[in-house]
Amino acid sequence: MASSNGSIQECIQACLHCYQSCQSNAMGLCLEQGGQHVAPGHMRLMISCAEVCRAAAAVMLNQSPQHPAVCRACAELCEACARSCEQVGGMGECAQACRRCAESCRTMAA
Repeated sequence: MASSNGSIQECIQACLHCYQSCQSNAMGLCLEQGGQHVAPGHMRLMISCAEVCRAAAAVMLNQSPQHPAVCRACAELCEACARSCEQVGGMGECAQACRRCAESCRTMAA
């Protein structure tokens, strides 16, 4: 792999943290808050973000040479999810996890 093992491990951890944050916030905070938190577009984005983060971590763990393509898609979804979380409000931790993951995935995709 072109990337250093350390940065791959950091990206895997960022992806897993983002997966956990999006999944738990969607199924916990958002469902409990209702309103904009459960708007279909926001919920779909959060669950999609969680799933692509989980997939990106798996692809990197598998040492797949295609990981840059998956990381590129992951970064795009994470940025969109962060914006959505900020618009809905009260989801700063999730938005921060998404932005951290996006930044790490952009590095892996380069």
